Amino acid sequence: MSSENQEATNDDVNEIPINNSSHYLTSSLALGTLTSTISACGGGGGGQEATATGSAISTPTPSQEKITSPQAARFLQQASLVSDDESIVQVVSSGYSGWLDAQFTAAHSKSRWDWMIEQGYQNDPKNTNNFAGVDNSLWQKLISSPDPLRQRIALALSEIFVVSMNGLPVPWRGFCAAAYMDLLEDHAFGNYRTLLGAVTLSTGMGNYLNMRGSQKEDPKSGRHPDENYAREILQLFSIGLYELNYDGSLKVDGKGKPQETYTQDTITGLAKVFTGWDYSGYNSSDPAFHLRPMSFIASRFSTADKTFLGATIPGTLAGPDALNMSLDIIFNHPNVGPFFGRQLIQRLVTSNPGPDYIRRVSAAFNDNGSGVRGDLKTVIRAVLLDPEARSNPASQPETWGKLREPVLRFVQWARSFGATAATGLWNIGDTSESSSRLGQSPLRSPTVFNFFRPNYVPPSTALGSKGLVAPELQITNESTVVAYLNFMQSTISSGAGDVKADYGGWLALANDSAGLVAKLNLLLAAGQLSAETVATIVAAVATINVVSDTARLNRIYSSILLVMATPEYLALK
Repeated sequence: MSSENQEATNDDVNEIPINNSSHYLTSSLALGTLTSTISACGGGGGGQEATATGSAISTPTPSQEKITSPQAARFLQQASLVSDDESIVQVVSSGYSGWLDAQFTAAHSKSRWDWMIEQGYQNDPKNTNNFAGVDNSLWQKLISSPDPLRQRIALALSEIFVVSMNGLPVPWRGFCAAAYMDLLEDHAFGNYRTLLGAVTLSTGMGNYLNMRGSQKEDPKSGRHPDENYAREILQLFSIGLYELNYDGSLKVDGKGKPQETYTQDTITGLAKVFTGWDYSGYNSSDPAFHLRPMSFIASRFSTADKTFLGATIPGTLAGPDALNMSLDIIFNHPNVGPFFGRQLIQRLVTSNPGPDYIRRVSAAFNDNGSGVRGDLKTVIRAVLLDPEARSNPASQPETWGKLREPVLRFVQWARSFGATAATGLWNIGDTSESSSRLGQSPLRSPTVFNFFRPNYVPPSTALGSKGLVAPELQITNESTVVAYLNFMQSTISSGAGDVKADYGGWLALANDSAGLVAKLNLLLAAGQLSAETVATIVAAVATINVVSDTARLNRIYSSILLVMATPEYLALK
């Protein structure tokens, strides 16, 4: 694993959470040039205390009033990858909860692994050491899979339980990455504890954070168990650095100082649990071992007692049992609900959720209503159906919302306009180049801390003084803003790789510039473009005379690009 993935300082990585207000990020459009600006007004304050257990708190349900098309589009842009006409009709007809029910029971589509096998990537010996095919498999799923909620949650999980292709120097690395993403998708609607166990024993995580091959301590040689996974499973995947209340606020001691969740001794003890695991049935000519959980080798396992988080696992306990016991201890830590819940809210809905919002999601994590802890379906419902998520954007503080990730913008374009791969390859490739492409690409985070940290605050901005965080702005700067616009301008008209949109159904609408922009406002921006912005775009598009289908297409291209460059689109409220 790259040194970039080693432990960072508390100040640099897991800043003290701030949950006392909300924010809204904007960018301003000036005739084709986008420059980042920030509006940072104050938001909501504290909230009522959580119960002693943080469970059995009923989650308020959204209003039963008829759902409008803009409301449905906004919900879909939080919960899925597209808000097309068909999806909007489904939400309006079945309601938010009904749509979720249908998505939870939707059949799985073909896995990334199976797609790569069908394409024959396993037959090229060179593919044992490169990522051929895996980027294509990721895009194929994101753009064409018929289960957008599952894909959206899997993508969010990949930015929490991070494995990056940048840190997988392993045989059959493309298949390793595909298998890991398939694993996240398989567990997206399951239980957090089961997900944590599957992630821990996956070859992707085992290689990325060095658990695979970690051996027991040896006083003679000076060898110690690798501590990387022990540290990150606590810091990033489960409990974080500081003790939390159920509303996400910090627990403090009598002097007002935050209380750390673990010490170096905790990491040392937990690292011993993660010894003795390696590939199951490794074969240099067949990538199938990446599909299997790692297997246990007793001779490499530490038989010392393992003390961490206030518990001790006796050294006499067998390795697999010790592993399960340790994961149970982590899973039942009271921090998991608010720590994981807040991150899922940030990925789907808003960067600075209010304390009551976090408390309700924590309660859903702690108890799904039937005494089950960690039920991800219940947690997803709580995140997406919470009154704060479903309330009228106009009633929220101006600072409420989140900046859309570049990958989500691109995938929304592709799904909105029926993009398909003419050759069947989906060869969009790696889009992480920040000067000419999106500055982000699935499973290609630069470090274990994701593309952006959950508590990132742009330096020397009003955000810090207002106690606001802006995760996605960590990958937003002058270069990435220009690169995004240039990439989308080319992509909208000519496609990316073999992936091209179908605008045939839009040609007739192009005759009416106002109608065209109104339709795009709904489908792309959930009706959130201001009247002034709409008028500006309509006036610009109307200057293109519709004397031919080529001219109509130019109207369509220009309208899409201008909508996708506006502040109201880039920052979803």
